[in-house]
Amino acid sequence: MRSYRDLENCNLLTWFPNRALSTAIIFFLLFLFQIASASQFARFGPAAQTTTKQQPAHRKTSTPYTGDLSIFESPDRDRKLQIERVMDILGLHSGTNVADIGAGSGWFTVRAAKRVGEQGAVYAVDINPESITYIERRVRTEGIHNVHTILSAPDDPKLPENSVDSVLLLKTYHEIAQPVLLLQNLRKSLRSGARVGIIDRNGNGEDHGIQKDVIEQEAAQAGYRLADQYDFVKADREDYFLVFQLNPHVP
Repeated sequence: MRSYRDLENCNLLTWFPNRALSTAIIFFLLFLFQIASASQFARFGPAAQTTTKQQPAHRKTSTPYTGDLSIFESPDRDRKLQIERVMDILGLHSGTNVADIGAGSGWFTVRAAKRVGEQGAVYAVDINPESITYIERRVRTEGIHNVHTILSAPDDPKLPENSVDSVLLLKTYHEIAQPVLLLQNLRKSLRSGARVGIIDRNGNGEDHGIQKDVIEQEAAQAGYRLADQYDFVKADREDYFLVFQLNPHVP
């Protein structure tokens, strides 16, 4: 910053015969220079970059389904979703513990329960009390004894710690309002090497679909890495199947 003496050396004083007036002008110019400097620092300084950074807006989500649960029981759903192949990829076998997050009618829950057998367990997780009641009644009727229901929170599956080897969110992710927080809360429940599968369809968030790159970004924020991805779950290729695992580089 130039000093009063520098300005004197520029012969500014000689421009004004009245020394008092010229001195006032000099100090006024210095005052303007200081204001300009402060403004530039506020715009580009490190503190400004921290305080003015915009937080990303919550993305659009679909309203969670609360209608007739039998809608999920279409007879050709197994074939369309190739659910046996999905369970193979997620590593479901005898003795595996699985979480079905957004279990709905228990469509996947009962199939997973049969796959893992009495030595394994399935946690049917849902935020809708009617779904929990429906699944409990269903497994009693079908004589299935290895299913545990959990009435969860929208941002927390409330699974026991270190309890599951595999997780599936089947056509549910687009309804989750705080997906990063939910995935973070899920971390403590995952055993070593656990696989988290997400099946959804392309969409804008509020049309019962979500773009897969959005899921990848949110999962990365929550400390996961993309392990595999597939598009075999629907012939129209609008559906996709993403498989995540914990990122070992994220504490």
